[in-house]
Amino acid sequence: MRRRLDGIAGRLLLRLAVVLHRTVTGRDARERLQGRRNRTVRAAYRRRVPVEELAERMRLTPSWIRQVLNGKKPAVEETA
Repeated sequence: MRRRLDGIAGRLLLRLAVVLHRTVTGRDARERLQGRRNRTVRAAYRRRVPVEELAERMRLTPSWIRQVLNGKKPAVEETA
């Protein structure tokens, strides 16, 4: 049951990350929202959502997702 709840929570976190990813505007707002988005990506990953699915749903490259998961700030948004 725990694994199933983690999967559901991970998918919901992924959807939130996608929404945040697609609604960024303005430099300060963009940085705040990207920080939130990156935290939700990491949270979804901790809930067992694979890197490939994160990358596919967010339309970013797997290498970009891995940089975020490692706590690095990617220089440029890489679209897949």
